[in-house]
Amino acid sequence: MENSEQKTGFIARYAKIATVIAVIFGATSGILGSLVGASSMAIGFWRLTMALPFFIIPAVTSRQKRQQLKAISRKDYLWCFVAGAFLFGHFFSWFNAVKMTNIASASVLAALHPLVVLLVTVFIYHRKVGFKSVLAIIIALAGGAIIVGADYRTFSGGSLAGNIFAFMAAMFMGLYFSVGDSVRKRVDGSLYVLLVFLSCWIWFSAGSLLTGTQLLGHAPMDYVYIALMALLCQIGAHAVFNMCIGYVSSLYVSTWEVGEPVFATIMAFFFLGQVPKLYEIVGCVIVVCVLLYYNRLESKNELQS
Repeated sequence: MENSEQKTGFIARYAKIATVIAVIFGATSGILGSLVGASSMAIGFWRLTMALPFFIIPAVTSRQKRQQLKAISRKDYLWCFVAGAFLFGHFFSWFNAVKMTNIASASVLAALHPLVVLLVTVFIYHRKVGFKSVLAIIIALAGGAIIVGADYRTFSGGSLAGNIFAFMAAMFMGLYFSVGDSVRKRVDGSLYVLLVFLSCWIWFSAGSLLTGTQLLGHAPMDYVYIALMALLCQIGAHAVFNMCIGYVSSLYVSTWEVGEPVFATIMAFFFLGQVPKLYEIVGCVIVVCVLLYYNRLESKNELQS
């Protein structure tokens, strides 16, 4: 089925602005995740469980949405399930990475997903990406590395297993975004989010069952923090990312996601009183300037196409 979404609504008209807003919401993940004592599998399960009703209820109560669900091809249903599996892989790898290695190396390695999307865009989707855009992506990644103070000592001081999990988180994130780049052209945004999140929830449910994960009995504040993660990170970030991919490329969304450490640094200053060091400020300036330049390049490309 062809994507029936029209250029109405904030996300449809201002997808680039919505992407930046989603990055800001996503930046809260590190702060909230560090406050939760529950296991990685439990965090993922409850985060999806709390977010899903926001997409299930509109889908089952709207006649139009039900008809659109029926019109989705089996192939696209399968790809939505695959995207959910990639999202599960990203969450599971990331949650384990931050528990097993230092945050700096985990953040840098997990932020490599634009390179995965870039490779898929060029070699699988056969789309042309300009040299300036590629250079901007690489410099943005370098700026993100500066923010977390990553050098060879950062990686040598981290756990090898944790670093591998962080790299896997990047791989899964890149594949997750890349699938959306194709499927979102044919599937309504809210329904795509529903199917992907439902698939991810199924994977977390199966994983919790197989590993005997404790889902109940955690500290009450754990559930409060997970609820905030569901609202801000799952709905405000990942759901919006998927909605935006219907109007901008997955490479655009993935590249802007590199700016998450900038907003995380700002939030740490206001909410945790952590004053940024000079190298963090320099890294933030580099990332912001490069992302604005990248946005300008993409705008020019849109006008020329």
